[in-house]
Amino acid sequence: MPALYRALWRPLVTEKSSALYANRKVYTFQVDPRATKPEIREAIEHLFAVTVRDVRTMQMRAKARRAGGLGRGREGRRPKWKKAIVVLKEGDVIPIFEG
Repeated sequence: MPALYRALWRPLVTEKSSALYANRKVYTFQVDPRATKPEIREAIEHLFAVTVRDVRTMQMRAKARRAGGLGRGREGRRPKWKKAIVVLKEGDVIPIFEG
């Protein structure tokens, strides 16, 4: 059971994900990079009491970053992360995306 709570990190609410939700009722989450599609499906179905029809995942690559300013700039990388795009059964909704 605790693994279900570790699979989902947070919902992604951006302009692009909001447009997907408005047009196609598709939900987007940031998930644990080690989570598999069946684990993501099980976590969403258990936590939100909905039926998942499809799960698509993608690895988002790490990006270089540079912090400038006074003094010497520091270089580094943003970490890589995993995105899950979830389609639910017709009529099911997740309330955190409503509003």
